[in-house]
Amino acid sequence: MHSTTISDSIRPRLTKCVRLQIDSTTGKSVLLYPEGIVELNETAHEILARCDGRTLAEIVQTLAEDYDAEFEAVAADVRDTLADLHQRKLIEYA
Repeated sequence: MHSTTISDSIRPRLTKCVRLQIDSTTGKSVLLYPEGIVELNETAHEILARCDGRTLAEIVQTLAEDYDAEFEAVAADVRDTLADLHQRKLIEYA
């Protein structure tokens, strides 16, 4: 999925009734929502943990610095992850 159309100025956030938490049984990061549960990989967890009012550009910059990674590669991963979660109606853009 190509998600390059997502603006750097959007502020992604979890949709109403969706919660990011650690599953007490497995210890894995999950998204809980009324219809089910989504187990997250480490990358998705790190992205969603930063969806706290920051812009997409701020999230990418923080992740690139925290992981000493190339900005463009991080930006592509973040956009792809957010586009997937947005399509599944688990996040919204403000």
